[in-house]
Amino acid sequence: MAYYRDSVTQKSWLFLQELRRKFHFVLIGGGAIWLYTRQLKSKDIDIVVELSELDKLKTTYDLTKNERLKKYEIKQGEVDVDIYVPFYSTPGVAAEQILKNVVEIESFKIPSRELLLVLKTVAWKSRRMSAKGRKDLIDIVSLLATGKLAAGKLNDLFTEGPLRMAKEALIEELKTATDIGELSLNQHQVARAKKDWFKILNPET
Repeated sequence: MAYYRDSVTQKSWLFLQELRRKFHFVLIGGGAIWLYTRQLKSKDIDIVVELSELDKLKTTYDLTKNERLKKYEIKQGEVDVDIYVPFYSTPGVAAEQILKNVVEIESFKIPSRELLLVLKTVAWKSRRMSAKGRKDLIDIVSLLATGKLAAGKLNDLFTEGPLRMAKEALIEELKTATDIGELSLNQHQVARAKKDWFKILNPET
């Protein structure tokens, strides 16, 4: 099931491929989760780059600096690109930490599953009442459903105060979840899966 129009996600994917051919970056956000889960495709693109790559991007695209959110942005039609850089941006976790914790899938550098879940949880908490927040929650569930997250590693990442609070908010949200139609999960399947999700998110209970 598609969350965004196929025409938009296809444009996003093609532009992401263009970026990959020209620049070095770590892909985060929904695009990275899709590479792990093959569930819902993303409309927007979120990347972390070194400052040297930011300079290269500036020579190719019209970048806007977002001082409030500590990031740079590219508008490409219906596709928005958010760019995070070390020692300036903190998309849940400091950008420089993200750059040190990557794996490679299909020629894309992306964060580990555990770090990606932390980043998505922080994003979800900040916009949980919006359509994008709903997409964040679906992405989180799809990543949990892979069953391939290391609970110990994940909870080591969630120890910092604001991150721990985001995790606690997520657990409360999942407790009330029923069916998740976007992932074709009915009420019975969700109820059964919750036990596994909570073992990952809160292994001490």
